[in-house]
Amino acid sequence: MSAITSVLVDKQSIFRAGLKAFFAHTVEPSVEIIGEETSAEGLKLFLHKNLGTELVFLDLNLPDQDGLELIPQIRKHFKSVKIIVLTSYSDYKFVGQALKNGADGYIVKSNEPEDLLQGVREVMAGNTYIAPGLHITPPNGKRLTNGKKSAYEDRFVIKQKLTKREHEVLELITQAKNNKEIAKELYISDQTVGVHRKNIMRKLGVRNTINLIKFALENQLV
Repeated sequence: MSAITSVLVDKQSIFRAGLKAFFAHTVEPSVEIIGEETSAEGLKLFLHKNLGTELVFLDLNLPDQDGLELIPQIRKHFKSVKIIVLTSYSDYKFVGQALKNGADGYIVKSNEPEDLLQGVREVMAGNTYIAPGLHITPPNGKRLTNGKKSAYEDRFVIKQKLTKREHEVLELITQAKNNKEIAKELYISDQTVGVHRKNIMRKLGVRNTINLIKFALENQLV
């Protein structure tokens, strides 16, 4: 049986090298990584040039695009390719959204090697695979974090807190535009902009516009 042709999309070079070495010594399933990409744009170009690619290993935290948004784009243009999310994020919200968007499997980097191999087997057989320990709904009706906020949240996690409209408002706020100017540009009322501004500050844990702009720029949210 021929090897499964795959592309690995992850910005961490050491991780890519490790996974490539792992599959080089794996007999069943036989996986050949024929490409390594570090961005969403790189993946799109690769798939256009290598239409026979069977499997994509995809991290969610990419430098140029949210991995969750990328999944349906891949699914739309490359219908036959299988997508396994291979990432550090285990929150049930990300798992559920990735599968809803068209991913075939979801595995976290802390899972066991055999979980990864089993995921490849299941996905290539046409099944959906969720690695052990992951959920698509809150386990026992509770959030995975038990309501506690992590002491450290990276840019990807922070961005997931905001809606698409809140992202639009935030971008205009960082351009030093007031509520009236933002309202005019987005065709909404001043009051609605004010509500969005308050919600953004609450979600990001800042108390004034100056700190909001500083936080947004430091975390590359815009």
